[in-house]
Amino acid sequence: MSKITLIIEREYLSRVRKKSFIVMSILGPILFAALMVIPAWLASMEDDEVKTIAVIDHTNLYSGQIEDTELLKFKFLQEDAEETVRNEFKESGYYAYLVIQDNLLEKPDAIKLYSDSQITMDAKGYVQRSLREHLKSQKLQSYEVDGLESIVSDLNQIDINISTVKIGDDGSENQSSAELTMFVSMAFAFLSYMFIFIYGTQVMRGVMEEKTSRIVEVIISSVKPFQLMMGKILGIAMVALTQILLWAVLTVLIVTGVKTAFFPDSEMPTGAQTQIEMMQGQNPEAAEQIASMEEGFNFNSILEMVNSLEPLKTLLLFIFYFFGGYLLYSALFAAIGGAIDHESDQQQFMLPVTIPIIISLYVAMMTFRNPGSDVAFWFSMIPFTSPIVMMARIPFDVPLWQLMLSMALLVGGFLFTTWFAGKIYRIGILMYGKKVDYKELWKWFRYSGD
Repeated sequence: MSKITLIIEREYLSRVRKKSFIVMSILGPILFAALMVIPAWLASMEDDEVKTIAVIDHTNLYSGQIEDTELLKFKFLQEDAEETVRNEFKESGYYAYLVIQDNLLEKPDAIKLYSDSQITMDAKGYVQRSLREHLKSQKLQSYEVDGLESIVSDLNQIDINISTVKIGDDGSENQSSAELTMFVSMAFAFLSYMFIFIYGTQVMRGVMEEKTSRIVEVIISSVKPFQLMMGKILGIAMVALTQILLWAVLTVLIVTGVKTAFFPDSEMPTGAQTQIEMMQGQNPEAAEQIASMEEGFNFNSILEMVNSLEPLKTLLLFIFYFFGGYLLYSALFAAIGGAIDHESDQQQFMLPVTIPIIISLYVAMMTFRNPGSDVAFWFSMIPFTSPIVMMARIPFDVPLWQLMLSMALLVGGFLFTTWFAGKIYRIGILMYGKKVDYKELWKWFRYSGD
């Protein structure tokens, strides 16, 4: 067995046995599942409390214009009852009381809803919609045009729903989704950013721990510094893939288990359903449009949209760019870890390394709007930014020549940074007690090349 393989095995086994790895492997899927399950659970919870709202109309124009619902009851009182309701509100049993002071067509703000607690959005929204419809009808009648109300009603029924279709190379047509493509684009870009940064810094901390504890002096008596650096980088890469796989599998199992236990006979509410419920009290027209779109969705159409993104190809490219970006940056992080003695010294060297990662995330956030722009193209070619930016472009069908060029440049960038970092690493891990700056690093690089 080669020495690098032994180092990889040591790094991998020592890290997967740590309590922190086990805890995060369990806690991560729970958090991910919670992000999907909790909104659905909250959306499924219905308020079954019957609320009675007293209505005091000083204009006598709106009596009976707010109809009762299953959970909202409206009691119209005399004009002189306002002071009594206000003074005896806690004992009255009313949820709230509504006061209309003037003609709402002339003074839209002459209405107030009082309560001793925060008014729910559903209650406020229902009152608004009821009165809005009544005022709209009054306004239409004032134009004195026969059939105007039915004409306006017909106009409001006009709707358009654009379906996007992706044409394959063989002329086949598959339903696609701009929203799904944007979501996948940003998800892969953010995952690349998160994993490269997290596990790259793990390499740096691992090197620093071995250096400060002087264990590295014993290790390099048996292996070359470059072998030690590569073994550590590849070993942590395997730890990263193991944790990602565990997160994916456990998240699916937890979500499936929760669905089976708590939603056995129905589908869990979707994000669109939750949005519809929230928008009912604010913008009923938009809520109806979203509801119509939701009704048009089915499993087959969603599956067709996912297939249009070529999931296997996208997953393989994600693995490649994750590995390429991780290997490129982890070599630099290893060099930083080998060059410094204390964590307080890492900031001056971390900044130049992390700036390209942060910039690439910002570029990725703009890429889904214009994936073919010059900025998106060049940042998806530069090895220091391509692992994140290219993953944001891939769902938008990047030309093959651009993809191949980006991959080749990333491999070349990894080889260059590994060669560069290796020259600094082999000297830095044995250098103690000396304040290191960029000038000193350049000396190490030149010396190691002699």
